Amino acid sequence: MDYVSVKEYAQVHGVAERTIRNYCLQGKLPGARLLGRTWSIPSDAALPSRGKVGIKASPLLTALREQRETKMKGGIYHRTQIDMTYNSNHIEGSRLNREQTRYIFETNTIGITDEVVNVDDIIETTNHFRCIDLIIDRAMEPLTEGLIKQLHATLKAGTTDASRSWFAVGEYKRLPNEVGGMETVAPKEVGKAVRALLREYLDLPVVTLKDILDFHQRLECIHPFQDGNGRVGRLVMFKECLCHGIVPFIITDELKMFYYRGLREWKHIPGYLMDTCLAAQDQYKAMLDYFEISY
Repeated sequence: MDYVSVKEYAQVHGVAERTIRNYCLQGKLPGARLLGRTWSIPSDAALPSRGKVGIKASPLLTALREQRETKMKGGIYHRTQIDMTYNSNHIEGSRLNREQTRYIFETNTIGITDEVVNVDDIIETTNHFRCIDLIIDRAMEPLTEGLIKQLHATLKAGTTDASRSWFAVGEYKRLPNEVGGMETVAPKEVGKAVRALLREYLDLPVVTLKDILDFHQRLECIHPFQDGNGRVGRLVMFKECLCHGIVPFIITDELKMFYYRGLREWKHIPGYLMDTCLAAQDQYKAMLDYFEISY
C-alpha cells in the first residue's frame, strides 16, 4: 500500500492540512498512522464527507444506482449513459452517431458499418460509460482534485493520446494550450489554480446551480488537461448536481454553440450559460417525468 504525507493528501483533495490532521486524530482516515510527529496516510483513503450527514441520495441517484446494479435496460440509467456519452463526445468531434453509441453500450461490440470508424472514438465512448459509473458511485462525496484527475485518466485510458510522451493521462498538461483562441493557465500553475478553485468551492455553505456553473466555467478557463477538459468538466457538473439535490442536465450537440457562448461570456452575461443549462435541465426533467422519477 502506498502512503502519502498530510500535505500531499491535502493537496490532492483540495482540503486544508489542518483539516486532514484533525481527520487523522479523529480516526476518520482508515489506515492513517502516526510516525513520530507526522501522519502517514494511505493514498487511496477516501476523504470523509463534510456537511453531508443525514442527506440521502435523491430518487434519481437511487434509480441510477439500482438500475446499474440490476443491469436494467430501457430505464433512466440506460438513457443517461447513451445520451450523455453521445452528446459530450460529439461536441468534442467524435464521429460516432447516437445509434452506434447505443449499440456499443448495449452489446459491448462495434457492429458492422460501411463508414470508417476512428478507434479512439470507440475507446473514448466505452471509457465515458465508465466515467459515468464513477460519478454515480462517488456522487455524494465532496469533489476532489483526485476525482477530477481520475475522470481524465479513465476517459483517456488506452487512446492514442495515452501513448504520446508529451500527453499526461490523469495528470495536468505539460504543454501550454488554448481554448477558443484564448490563453489558459500555464502548465506549472495549473495545480495551484485547481486547488485554489476547489478550496473556494468547497467552502460554500450552500451550493446552487449558479455555483456549479461558475466552477465549471473557471475550470474550463484553467484548462488543466492537454485534452478532454470539456468532457471531464461536464461529468463534474453532472456529479455535483446529483450531490447537491439539483436536477442534472446533458448539454446536447444542438445546444453546443449556445453553451460555448455561455462559457465565453460568463463573466459579463451569466444569463447566457444559465439559460442554456436550464433549457438542458428542462429536457432532462422531461425524461424524469417519463420514467416517473420525482425531483
